[in-house]
Amino acid sequence: MAVPARQAARLGWYLFSNKVRRRAKFPLIVELEPLFACTLRCEGCGKIQQPYEILRQRMPVAQAVGAIEECGAPMVSIAGGEPLMHPQIDQIVAELVKRKKYIYLCTNAELVVSWWDRFDFKPSPYLSFAVHLDGLRERHDASVNKEGVFDTAIAGIKFLKEKGFRVTTNSTFFNTDTPKTVIEVLNFLNDEVGVDDMMISPAYAYEKAPDQEHFLGVRETRELFRAAFADGNRKRWRLNHSPLFLDFLEGKVDFECTAWGIPSYSLLGWQQPCYLLADGYAPTYRELIEKTDWDAYGRGKDPRCANCMAHCGYEPTAVAATMRSLKQMLRAGREQG
Repeated sequence: MAVPARQAARLGWYLFSNKVRRRAKFPLIVELEPLFACTLRCEGCGKIQQPYEILRQRMPVAQAVGAIEECGAPMVSIAGGEPLMHPQIDQIVAELVKRKKYIYLCTNAELVVSWWDRFDFKPSPYLSFAVHLDGLRERHDASVNKEGVFDTAIAGIKFLKEKGFRVTTNSTFFNTDTPKTVIEVLNFLNDEVGVDDMMISPAYAYEKAPDQEHFLGVRETRELFRAAFADGNRKRWRLNHSPLFLDFLEGKVDFECTAWGIPSYSLLGWQQPCYLLADGYAPTYRELIEKTDWDAYGRGKDPRCANCMAHCGYEPTAVAATMRSLKQMLRAGREQG
C-alpha cells in the first residue's frame, strides 16, 4: 500500500470537510523550506543561487510551525536546500508531529548517517524521510554533480529503515531518460531497496536551474511515462500518487494547474504562484490566496508553464477531480489499497 490507511483516511476527511464548506482553494500539502543551503549543486535546482546572506539563514522553529498552522494543511514536505543542515530540524519535525501533521522530510541523505547523533528524531506514523534519487549510480551522481552520492543515499535509506522510520523516495526524470532507465530505478527502489513508496516527477522548466537543456516537454513526458508504465509496472510499483495524476502523466487525461493546492513557504515568505516560479512573496497565506492572480498561470496562459507537468501544480487538480467522482474515489481506494 503506497499511503498508510490512517493518512489516507485523514486526507479523505480533510478533502470532504473542505468540500462541505465550499472552500474553493485550500492546501493539500505545504512545501516548507526552512533554509536554502545545501551540500550539493544539482543541475536541475536553483535554490543555492540565493545570495550568501540568505543561504546562511535558518528559519526559526516558531516561524516554520506558525506558517503550517496558519494555512491548516494536513501534510508538510520539508525541503530546501538540505533540511538536515538546519540545527533545529528535529525540533521543527517534533512540533509538527505534536500537531499530527504528516511530514515528508526531504533529503539527499548525505548527512543521514554522519550527522545522526546531532538529531533527536523518533519513529512516528506522522514522519517519513523522503530521499531524492534521480536514477541508478552513474545517472544520479551525474545529476547531483558529485560521485558517491548514490551509494551514500542507499546506505542512508537502509540506516533509516533499520531505525524504524518510514522511507520514501522522490525521483525526477529528464529528457536524457528513457523508459528503460525509469523502469530500472523504480524496480530497484521498489523491489531491491524496499522503500515504502515512491514519488516521481518530470523535470520541470525551473528558471534558475543551471541546466536548461534537459527539461521534458509535454509530449516527451507523456511518451516516457506511457512506455514506462506498460506491462503492469504502474500497478506493481508502490507509487505515492493519485491514479488520475498518473493518468495525466501518460496523457490519458489533461488538467488545469491548481498550484494553490501545494503552496511553498520559505525564508522569503509564501512564494507566488508556486514552488517553481517566483513572481513575488506574500507575508501571509491569506494574502497568497487572495492576491495571486491564479488564472494567469498554467499551460496556455503563461509561456513559462508551457512544458510543466509537475506534481506541485497538477496533483491537487487530480485529487479534486477524484473527489468529484464516486467512480474515481472507488478506483483510488482500490488501486491504493
